[in-house]
Amino acid sequence: MGSPSFFSPYRHGFVRVATAVPKVKLADPATNARSVLALAQEAHESGVAVIVFPELGLTGYTVDDLLQQEVLLDAVEAAIATLAEASADLAPMIVVGAPLRDGGRLYNTAVAIQGGRVLGVVPKSFLPNYREFYERRWFTPGAGVTGKTLALAGQSAPFGTDVLFRGEGVTPFTVGVEICEDVWTPTPPSTAQAMAGAEILLNLSASNITIGKSETRRLLCASQSSRMIAAYVYAAAGAGESSTDLAWDGHLDIHEMGALLAETARFSAGPAWTYADVDVERIRQERMRVGSFGDAMALNPAKVPFRVVPFVFTPPAGDLALARVVERFPFTPSDPAKLRENCYEAYNIQVQGLARRLEASGLKKLVIGISGGLDSTQALLVAARAVDLLGLPRANILAYTLPGFATSDRTKDNAWALMRAMGVTAAELDIRPAATQMLKDLDHPFGRGEPVYDVTFENVQAGLRTDYLFRLANHNAALVVGTGDLSELALGWCTYGVGDHMSHYNPNCGAPKTLIQHLIRFVAHSGDVDATTTALLEDILATEISPELVPGEATQATENFVGPYALQDFNLYYLTRYGMAPSKIAFLAWSAWHDAGKGGWPAGLPDSARRAYDLAEIKTWLELFLKRFFANQFKRSAVPNGPKISSGGALSPRGDWRMPSDVTADAWLAELHAGTPS
Repeated sequence: MGSPSFFSPYRHGFVRVATAVPKVKLADPATNARSVLALAQEAHESGVAVIVFPELGLTGYTVDDLLQQEVLLDAVEAAIATLAEASADLAPMIVVGAPLRDGGRLYNTAVAIQGGRVLGVVPKSFLPNYREFYERRWFTPGAGVTGKTLALAGQSAPFGTDVLFRGEGVTPFTVGVEICEDVWTPTPPSTAQAMAGAEILLNLSASNITIGKSETRRLLCASQSSRMIAAYVYAAAGAGESSTDLAWDGHLDIHEMGALLAETARFSAGPAWTYADVDVERIRQERMRVGSFGDAMALNPAKVPFRVVPFVFTPPAGDLALARVVERFPFTPSDPAKLRENCYEAYNIQVQGLARRLEASGLKKLVIGISGGLDSTQALLVAARAVDLLGLPRANILAYTLPGFATSDRTKDNAWALMRAMGVTAAELDIRPAATQMLKDLDHPFGRGEPVYDVTFENVQAGLRTDYLFRLANHNAALVVGTGDLSELALGWCTYGVGDHMSHYNPNCGAPKTLIQHLIRFVAHSGDVDATTTALLEDILATEISPELVPGEATQATENFVGPYALQDFNLYYLTRYGMAPSKIAFLAWSAWHDAGKGGWPAGLPDSARRAYDLAEIKTWLELFLKRFFANQFKRSAVPNGPKISSGGALSPRGDWRMPSDVTADAWLAELHAGTPS
């Protein structure tokens, strides 16, 4: 054992948790303890920190009146002693279900064991006693049991609903435990546990299966993990339980903040288990970010203070593959159905935003510049749908292609074809004469015929395009539609003020480049456009991203300057949405991108884009991202209006993102270099 490497989740705030269902042997605690240990050994070898087993797993849930037999209860205590002794050689905290006596009463409990000792015992608060359940026949409710101790395995263990477990080590974490029915109630014990600091919530369950019940359980677990901003780890009884009157499916799943991280196939005939890496650091970050969570803590303090039982967990040294799915494209999921739903919502958010702004302005016309590239294509698709929604003719969209010194025939032809396909009022306005005159007025070398293509040369073109569009809007009583996207704004890849930075309203401002591509593909294959337009949109999607400002260059590829948008959108998401350290972002990016054959890809993405990035590339482009992101806040402080689209965030100073324009990236760059191998 030693310090985990950069390539271990434990280095980056993750904790590996597991949920398991052995094949229970009814009323045989010794055999069941051996089954628990076999799975706990596997968990130990897999680097797991916490593993949870089903409710009453040491006896079986369906032993009924045998629960009040002294022989069985004595055997349970002996089995716990066996587990405690064996746990000395295992790293994980093991949480098992057992009936335990105290003061002439029997409780349905969860027993936490680690490092050779019984850490504590948590009784079930709420006992179901309706329909097929009869727990009050045998058990005393645990609600209100606090501050007590219980003699087990030759030790005195904290006993009560006021017990939490604190793992100390590289990534500290706190665990709360509840049992089955507890989460089905209006006030689950895990609510108070989470507000007391528990990031990982365990549920030992025996919930029998009926048609449709598994979906209800998933909803309960997902919603509790979402509301509590926590991980929720669920284990339900399965193989070996009595089928006299009921059936059991061995439901195992792990949720984090509403998202499913792992589950197993149900109805297994034998033992089953699964694990996932829970991002405890992200949970703590999100709780800090969501002020209402802290308000709830202040308004609903625990009536009895929780006792926190510490234990030491030492993660395995060396590399450990991340056990959770990390989407390569956090704004565009690889699941086809989810991607379609996301694109539907994003597209309609854009349309609704632009339509509302045009309606509120009292104007009837839109002005837009069309380059034949991705962003202006999506903006035009949105504009066309917006005027349709308002019952205005598409001729009210005044679309212009504004060729400059490096405009290619391909993009210009595509711009014209797109304007015609959309049925808008189309025109061409050549900016080269005005740009040449301006460069002459500036005494720029190009104005004297010299081939000097510097930033002034580029921005004269970008500025003139926007200047023309605004004056055309004045002339035609119209509103200028912006075409810049979220990725460009994050990287400062836009000409400030009089350039593509400015518009009257920008429907694309919340859409990153990686999402823009799929939004266009969504429209292309929606059935709303004809086959010719579909082919045109596919050709636009296949065109290399370029500002087309410098003549003579075969490809003035944007991504050569600002990095691959696939990586930069990834960096943007995790920096602004979750405030993650650069080294952690690099680790997540490496986990997602280092193997092109691993994991899913969004539908429609061309094979050429399905590539891998090694850590050196990831670190290089992340360093550039940090430098550009921090250096260009002044542009984001003055952005025009536009809708937030993704829960991943937006960069408007009136919405998700506020920061000073004169801050430096030094601390973030230092962390990146100190925490990420070269």
